[in-house]
Amino acid sequence: MLTLMRKSAGVAAAFAALALLAVCPTFAAQDHVVSTAEVQKAAVAASSARQQNIDSVNRFLSSPQAAPALRATKVTTDQVKNAVSKLSDEEVAELAVRANKAQADFAAGTFSDRDLIFIALAVLLVILIIVAVR
Repeated sequence: MLTLMRKSAGVAAAFAALALLAVCPTFAAQDHVVSTAEVQKAAVAASSARQQNIDSVNRFLSSPQAAPALRATKVTTDQVKNAVSKLSDEEVAELAVRANKAQADFAAGTFSDRDLIFIALAVLLVILIIVAVR
């Protein structure tokens, strides 16, 4: 008897919810604040920015000045590219900023080859540590 009353109450609640949706169509179909096109544009922009950052880090680590650092850590460029692709967007962006700054400073003569090798080594170690922790 008690279970029959519970089932009846559940069915009554379901009918009440359906009736409410039928009476108030705004509950059933609400407008979204952000359009699908805007969401898609944001996703494309984020993907593009991530790819540019990955390319920037890979370009830095593929430079002739970074080659000694790669040899010292016994890491191949394929391993680095694979590791960089596993980093989060924020981590890749931070490494890209550091890589771009190091290349700009080297081009301006602020850094020597030795300094650039140390920076490349540090970037490699950061990448390897982050990937190893995951």
